[in-house]
Amino acid sequence: MTNFIPIFPLGIVVYPGEQLNLHIFEPRYKQLVKECFEKQKAFGVPTVIENRLQEMGSLVTVQEIVKEYEGGEMDIVTRGSTVFRVLEVIKDIPDKLYSGAIVSYPDNREEGNAEKMRAVLAGIRELHRLLNLAKDFKKPEEELKTYDVAHHVGLSLEEEYELLGLMDERQRQEYLKRHLAKVLPVAEGIEEMKEKLKLNGHFKNLEGFDI
Repeated sequence: MTNFIPIFPLGIVVYPGEQLNLHIFEPRYKQLVKECFEKQKAFGVPTVIENRLQEMGSLVTVQEIVKEYEGGEMDIVTRGSTVFRVLEVIKDIPDKLYSGAIVSYPDNREEGNAEKMRAVLAGIRELHRLLNLAKDFKKPEEELKTYDVAHHVGLSLEEEYELLGLMDERQRQEYLKRHLAKVLPVAEGIEEMKEKLKLNGHFKNLEGFDI
């Protein structure tokens, strides 16, 4: 299935189910948001990396216009839904300031492996403990999917985009599991360094070596 959607390219990755709060100030996107909100239509947020439009993105819907300013700027709440692939960008649309795209919607297998997801969540809890972070995902643990936690494991923008391109929940679980296996030792090292720095200037209780 393919169709035409308005697009709002951004230097972020939006995942299905994610709430995204935006401040809208450019005339073209003020027009886009107004039209989509009034007609209850979705628009696309394709990811931009190093000033290049990538082929993958997510549909989002405007859930609420929280505030409108005198100059027409807006604070809005949106929520991501479906992952799409850009087939063709349409830059000039009659009577519109914004661009659009012809997109397709790849099949997305959403059934994961419960045991693997538990391992991912255990890794996230350990990472957050090491970094003294607290995160409430506002869902029961057994309902959490990779999209719910992907922004909270220290992925780079490029890595978040790679995850967006994986159309199987089990592949996404494995991706996060491997990432955590790489970053946890680094986080542990940072914590050890912090402890060493705290000890500088203090009396140290150390055992000597028999050499």
